[in-house]
Amino acid sequence: METGASVTQATHQQDGAVGKMARWIVALAAGDIPAPIRAIAQNCLIDTIGVIAAGSATAVAAHARALVSLSAAAGPCGIVGTDASCDPRHAAFANGVAAHALDFDDNCYAGFVHGSAVIAPAALAAAQYADADGAQLITAFVAGAECEYALGAATANVLYDQGWWTTGVLGPVGACAATAKLLGLDVKQTAAALGLAAAGAAGIKACFGTDAKAFLAGRAAEAGMTAALMAQGGASGPADAFEHRNGFARLFNGGRFDGQAFDTLGCDWRLQSPGVDVKRIPVCLSSHAAVDAAMALVQEHAIRLYDIVAITCNVPPIVIANLVHDDPGTAQQAQFSMPFAIAASLLYGTLRLEHLSAQTLADERLRRLMERVSMVHGAVWDDPAYRAAAPEGAEVSIALADGRMLQGFRDFARGAARYPLDAGELDAKFKDCLGFAGLSGDAASAPARHWLARLRALETFGSVRGLLAA
Repeated sequence: METGASVTQATHQQDGAVGKMARWIVALAAGDIPAPIRAIAQNCLIDTIGVIAAGSATAVAAHARALVSLSAAAGPCGIVGTDASCDPRHAAFANGVAAHALDFDDNCYAGFVHGSAVIAPAALAAAQYADADGAQLITAFVAGAECEYALGAATANVLYDQGWWTTGVLGPVGACAATAKLLGLDVKQTAAALGLAAAGAAGIKACFGTDAKAFLAGRAAEAGMTAALMAQGGASGPADAFEHRNGFARLFNGGRFDGQAFDTLGCDWRLQSPGVDVKRIPVCLSSHAAVDAAMALVQEHAIRLYDIVAITCNVPPIVIANLVHDDPGTAQQAQFSMPFAIAASLLYGTLRLEHLSAQTLADERLRRLMERVSMVHGAVWDDPAYRAAAPEGAEVSIALADGRMLQGFRDFARGAARYPLDAGELDAKFKDCLGFAGLSGDAASAPARHWLARLRALETFGSVRGLLAA
């Protein structure tokens, strides 16, 4: 006769979040995914591999590679931006750190999470480890993204508001789901893997503006990969990791958890709605709508920068909570600074990777303009419906020396799922990222000269071990 505990465990294996995700992942076939969803996933992979390449040129990515060199085993999994290869766990970590090193990777409002920066490094490493082809990589990425974003939807963003960094908390589950798919795990193994991934998930928003943010993205990718490999070897994990009295929902999310979010896996595609927001500029997404609104006002009214007296951004509380550096002293802090994002965009015409530098921060023209930018939280944002319609939106007012006051509004930034970048803009961003890392060019010696063409043909590409070869 079964005990109450074993009956509960068996019930969760069928009806809990872990069980629902495991069954869907294993059953998912390439043909089950509509072509528009596969195209979105392919664009996410292209964008993320581009920002990994750019991030590979940063100090924190170099620190990650140095750590990998201490203990990594030989393997077929490439470390983007280098000639090195290693085992899948360490490749996922190194590429995950690089993916988020410049905060240029995408976001999804189902969880307020940087999804692709964790899922793509794990999926790429797992695909190279398993010698999978391009179509299998896309399918696995979809599996990871849809599971992670379903989990984000189930939380209703409570944990993010409480100070947990969702990329570190939710990311291991998405990375695990993608890896499990590529490893060909069965339902029991996949459930164990997801339970293991959830059991060790963590991340706090105190990481903002430091190397800890990129480090935690890499750790999340590695953790999801490790959980899947452990389950492949026979390890067990908690089937009720989310619903347990000492599980995810109570500890991270104040007891709130909508298990029905997993019932629509494969029906409601969250890659499409709410969709993925691709960053046009390499700073925190919370600043992007305000930047677009300010740029539009300046261009529309032919404003001379020296005529600007003040730029006031009326924004939701989450924007003020994220953009904590009004007077940034480092490039990392500048990425979480509304004054920097707006002033640099107006002064230089746009904000590029090259502007994340000490030299830029020392520009007196920039500093003078930054002093005129401020944020406020108006009463309009106390309306939940208004916040839902523009989660990181901005009402921007520009006061001019002649007494005029110009006002503009932006609900979502250009690059958001609602206002997506076109293929040409995505390709240009990819090339800029490679150029930043010194990997681009038409010469035969340019390591990445064929990468974009291969990624655009990913659905029909053979073994992904050759995807990023010179």
